[in-house]
Amino acid sequence: MFQQLPMFQRVGNTAFKKDLTNIILFSEHLKNPERQFKSIHVGGTNGKGSTSHMLASIFQEAGYKVGLYTSPHLKDYRERIKINGKEIPEEKVVHFISENMEFLEKNQLSFFEMSVGMAFNYFAEEKVDIAIIEVGLGGRLDSTNIITPELSVITNIGLDHTAMLGETLEVIAGEKAGIIKKNIPIVIGENQPETKPVFQQKAANLNAKIIFAEDELQTDLTSDLKGSYQQHNIQTVVTALGILNSTGWKISSKDVENGLLNVIVNTGLRGRWDVLQDSPKVICDTAHNAEGLTYVMKQLKLEPYKKLHIVLGVVNDKDLSKVLPLFPKKAIYYFCRPNIPRGLDAHLLQKSANVYELTGQVYSSVNVAYATALESADASDVIFVGGSTFVVAEVL
Repeated sequence: MFQQLPMFQRVGNTAFKKDLTNIILFSEHLKNPERQFKSIHVGGTNGKGSTSHMLASIFQEAGYKVGLYTSPHLKDYRERIKINGKEIPEEKVVHFISENMEFLEKNQLSFFEMSVGMAFNYFAEEKVDIAIIEVGLGGRLDSTNIITPELSVITNIGLDHTAMLGETLEVIAGEKAGIIKKNIPIVIGENQPETKPVFQQKAANLNAKIIFAEDELQTDLTSDLKGSYQQHNIQTVVTALGILNSTGWKISSKDVENGLLNVIVNTGLRGRWDVLQDSPKVICDTAHNAEGLTYVMKQLKLEPYKKLHIVLGVVNDKDLSKVLPLFPKKAIYYFCRPNIPRGLDAHLLQKSANVYELTGQVYSSVNVAYATALESADASDVIFVGGSTFVVAEVL
């Protein structure tokens, strides 16, 4: 069913539609399910997935029935659509597709448009108290942007997907600012001089209260998500919850604390500074752009090890001149290609990596590269697996 629909996860830019026409049509066909539940909209370049899962976990701890829509998935399509951490049942997916097949084929909906419609329909049917909705790409023209949320969140802005969103931070911020709605408060996770005026102007035009999380009292709460970069997301989440509590939601400080400490248990989130084993220690992380990798590489350098092994693969639209310089030269590299159509040939990756003095062998698949790293590493070594969400997905 999914193969016949364009899917950004598999094919990249050609699946991206800069238009809300289809999703509006589909929503009307489904009787506007997005109007039947309350929501929080989360966008940004990095951290929007972790932030969405943290919010969902906290609302669950507070006793609410919580929908969670995120993308992409790692292992199973149904990861994208959850209620209280449980994936949408397979029969619900099959039934939804077969029920709406005529409409889907006639209007040539993209994979993402179909998924958003399915999620919103499921959340409405199941009468969730609130749904946390993660933006897919950009914001202004993302299919999720038909909701009117209780609150919008933009974590940060980085240079990712520039072919579709723009070449500068200001232009990308303009696209992401498209989720700011009239009279709906907006929380911005990180202060960036290039993007702050863009958000302030957009919020002023729409009479939306704007709060910069970094300007608020800093929290010392921690999470079971152990990446050092999660501190930014925790601060953003705590700021967002402060606003929601002031508008009638009931979330105690204990709910916040427990929710942050049980994100993985409550929501099933994987792939964020995910430690798969010790001796040798294996860490995987889905960070795949310069901003995300900067944080991850900084934390990796703090790990004690005798030797560092890096299993590395990327997609073919990645600007390697931005990401490869961030990787340590003193490491043994295992170059591989993620098993999707847009995976970059491992020999091309090796050639580019050599320019930055990153050396290692090419392997026929992610699993072969990973198995070889495990065989080669001593107990006191560290293996890092990353470069792409899809590389991480194959080792989980």
